[in-house]
Amino acid sequence: MVLTWKILNALIERCSVPVFHDDQHGTAIVTAAGMLNALEIQGKKLKDALIVCLGAGAAAIACMELLIKCGAQREHIYMLDRKGVIHTRRDDLNEYKMLFANNTDKRTLQDVIEEADVFVGVSGPDLLAPEDLKLMADKPVVFACSNPDPEIKPEVANAARNDLIMATGRSDYPNQVNNVLCFPFIFRGALDVRATAINDEMKIAAVNAIREIAKEPVPEEVLAASGESNLEFGKDYIIPKPMDPRLLPRVARAVAEAAVASGVAQIEMPENYML
Repeated sequence: MVLTWKILNALIERCSVPVFHDDQHGTAIVTAAGMLNALEIQGKKLKDALIVCLGAGAAAIACMELLIKCGAQREHIYMLDRKGVIHTRRDDLNEYKMLFANNTDKRTLQDVIEEADVFVGVSGPDLLAPEDLKLMADKPVVFACSNPDPEIKPEVANAARNDLIMATGRSDYPNQVNNVLCFPFIFRGALDVRATAINDEMKIAAVNAIREIAKEPVPEEVLAASGESNLEFGKDYIIPKPMDPRLLPRVARAVAEAAVASGVAQIEMPENYML
């Protein structure tokens, strides 16, 4: 994980072209888009949410950092690795994990998940038990994104409680967290204005573009392609389907606009771009 971040940061420093690690930042963008929508449906706000992140690798760090840029409070995030909760009295933390070290006596998943609003799993299969899920606050949001087997299967989670919103990384369950929702289109927007980087403003613009599409009526062609008779914004549809043709123009335009506004674009956005 440390090597991944170091290579990425070195490339960003040396290159005058956009550098983007899809497994890190692509996952983070789609996770943030789905998370913001899920919390909205549950009547909660990201800035107030108590978040548990099981996993402390490159994708987990990127997801949590982007959620913080979208409004989450760092002190409300508990991150766990193979040794348990990441806390300030551990002496085995790298520089990236140290950013999420809590001054706490809590040590286990069961300690931190009690009354948590959000669970994000970027770890391994079957690590969240139904008993753990029952400890969470009312109307929790669970993103179990280990692939191919999630931290808890949706059928198990839904049997444990009926007030949650659930997402996984799989296409055979609702709410697939799929990097393809963003990374081809974020590059299109960046390259069309000759951006020298993909910065936080561009990532957040992609987050907002993706989440807004999910709130709009779903085109018939998307329903046909996904084998669904009906999809509408709600607990089983918090992010668009990967085959949605609106993703290209909307995400690319949002990213291009953000690149121009944040000063990393080398040319102005073409007239009537992606309209």
